[in-house]
Amino acid sequence: MKAEQKQLLKRMNSAVLLLAIACATSYAQEKNENSDSKKEEANRNVMLNAASANGPREIQIGLPSADVNVLENGIPVTYATNPHSVNSLWRADASLSHVGLLKISETAVTTGNIGYAVNSFTQLGQDKFNGTLNYKTNHFGMQEVSLNLNGGLGKGWLYSASMYQDFDPGTFDIKATPFQDRTQIYKFAITKKYNNNRGAFTALYNFSKSHPVYTFATQSAPFVYVGDGSVREFGDFTLGTTSYLPMDNEMVYRDMRTGEVKKTNLYDATENIGHVVTLMNDYSWDNGLNWKTVMKYDHSTGSLVYQSPMSLDKNEAGINYQYEAADGSMQPYTGEYVQSRMSCLNRGFIDSFMFTTELSRKLSNGTWRLGLNEWYYDVDYSSSTTMYDQSVPSDGSYPVRLYNTDYASYASRTYSGNGYYYDLNKNASEYYNGYENKLALYFTHDWDITDFLNVYYGARLEYQALRGENAAVKDAYGNYVGRFANYNLGATAPDGVTKIAATPMSYDWLNYALTAAATYKLTKQFGFTGDFTYITQHPKIENFAPATLPNVDKISVPLGRAGIYYNNEWLSLTSLFSYISKTNNNSTLNLQHKTDAGQTEIMAAPLTYDIKTLGWTTDVVARPFKGFDLHFLFTYQKPTYKKYETSVTFSDGYVGSINATGNIVAEIPQVIVEIDPSYMITKDLKIWTSFRYFSKTYANINDAYYFNGRWETFGGLNWQVNKKLALGCTVVNFLNQTGAKGSIAGAELIEKEDAGQYAGHVMAGSYIRPFTVEFTASLKF
Repeated sequence: MKAEQKQLLKRMNSAVLLLAIACATSYAQEKNENSDSKKEEANRNVMLNAASANGPREIQIGLPSADVNVLENGIPVTYATNPHSVNSLWRADASLSHVGLLKISETAVTTGNIGYAVNSFTQLGQDKFNGTLNYKTNHFGMQEVSLNLNGGLGKGWLYSASMYQDFDPGTFDIKATPFQDRTQIYKFAITKKYNNNRGAFTALYNFSKSHPVYTFATQSAPFVYVGDGSVREFGDFTLGTTSYLPMDNEMVYRDMRTGEVKKTNLYDATENIGHVVTLMNDYSWDNGLNWKTVMKYDHSTGSLVYQSPMSLDKNEAGINYQYEAADGSMQPYTGEYVQSRMSCLNRGFIDSFMFTTELSRKLSNGTWRLGLNEWYYDVDYSSSTTMYDQSVPSDGSYPVRLYNTDYASYASRTYSGNGYYYDLNKNASEYYNGYENKLALYFTHDWDITDFLNVYYGARLEYQALRGENAAVKDAYGNYVGRFANYNLGATAPDGVTKIAATPMSYDWLNYALTAAATYKLTKQFGFTGDFTYITQHPKIENFAPATLPNVDKISVPLGRAGIYYNNEWLSLTSLFSYISKTNNNSTLNLQHKTDAGQTEIMAAPLTYDIKTLGWTTDVVARPFKGFDLHFLFTYQKPTYKKYETSVTFSDGYVGSINATGNIVAEIPQVIVEIDPSYMITKDLKIWTSFRYFSKTYANINDAYYFNGRWETFGGLNWQVNKKLALGCTVVNFLNQTGAKGSIAGAELIEKEDAGQYAGHVMAGSYIRPFTVEFTASLKF
């Protein structure tokens, strides 16, 4: 970024600092009196996200990142987030009547997944006409509008119609596509109440079309790694507000299914289209018995594009690079650095059927529930990968793609058609086609045994069937062929004999989940609480995407917590010790090594590993005086790798090996602090802030690189102007932190003892959202 732009940003930061020292998206914090509070986790800002402007946050539980579970009306929004991401068909907009956070135990029993889940419900029709219009913008030019209209049609018939439109240019200008996020979602629901309002039947249709360009536009940028856990800007390149994408929108790839070389543009490659039909029935009897049934059919095209930064080296490899100048002429490239990038074009054609029925009954001393899941997921998926090189400009200008003039005779890479694109499908291409079916029965009982003792327990028994084909092919010696340049179905392996053909796969597994929790009141204010959840899983169909079969052994995840609680009129405190572990995590590392010839070679290394985490969490909600609320959350955890070993042999004979057993898990902080104060200035005016501290995180598997602790900050002002109109202003990252986070590209093989020599080197990685001012308005009519 130019110097004057930096000064402007600092002036803006100062101008809103007083406003920023306190809250955004109060919507995510609203309480719904009809929700079952025992199913949901309180005091969590679900939608305050420093990684995304429009999606729910991931809440750490001491395990590596996994799918963010999002439910709508008790059914997962999408069966698998690759290739159909949650944000492409779901937003926390006016179409929802409630958004909360489902507890880990509840998620485990009802879905078979581990972790927290966002719990949401569609705004259905009401007897009288109601309308909600929400609007959001920011100082970067984002325009987001959502509208819900609902009312009665007479004789027990109700309707609800919703629209969501997002035009988000992002926090920096990119020339390759018009927006970093262009999403439109339409919902229409008809409800019929029957039998004196005991029952309600709803038919809901959801159409979505989304281009999540941010998945490849915002995930990497260059910086200088100082060596002490800090980073500094690379010249005039500012993290979060300078584009690291070439202006060219074109991408050439080799189709994994047919082997045909094709051309696309990156905007079209991210297109998601969804057609979802949902049928719901809810019926209640006078004796407290309630029956809920939800059935959903999803016919979708899901797409995700990633542009992973690979090696970032000085321009010393001896490649005769050229670039296209503004006048169209080819000029020699004399820049200091070269970045190689891998583009992954993921696309799947999806048909899924999800059915959940649940019978529950409220008694005087508790509630029992019996449920059934039948979830069927059919997908034809492939990922085609392309490598290209680009410049690394230090003046904040747009990078340019680099052309290898000698590509036709260049032996270390396989170019396809021209000197820009090489090693098609060599590094991370994927294919699978088939279905996964889960049939599960679950049960829970919430039981007040006495006035002082409450227990909650449940179980889930799940049959998982997986059928289909992938591209895990073995040669005549029984070894996996793996990927190679121009790898696709029908290609011949480098041995000149083995054909890459679809390989059948067929598996049947039995999974289960058990959970139990108890709370004992020693006094009216003080007591003991604890819970235990044990879940078993097996690989999903997406785990069969690589060119080797995954470890199909049972995955076990035990989670146990125990501690104390204390409540009085102004203070609520809970403090818990916890243990969680997970066995048989399947992963694939793309390891990089600079060969004797000076070229960076990339090899895929599959592995299976275990993780365990010990932790301590203290959660406090205090209301020391009228109008002031304070939420404080402290978490200490120490996640470590177990059985983390793998190796690959590169073309020059070098064996790249990793033994990370006992290391702290990369990208997961050991200390997390959340501080959320708010104050009601008047009965209609609220000022709030949310501070989140994440301690030092390691940026590679060997714990050689690390990033110092960082703060993620949010603040704002909410004004309830009258009964119909609410206004808000939110500041994201009001401390203007610009540090990097996540992992460093290409650093997997660097050992601790070698990390010092890389101090001061230019590297590429991800970063938090930049300073952003958002304005919101909500009109109810």
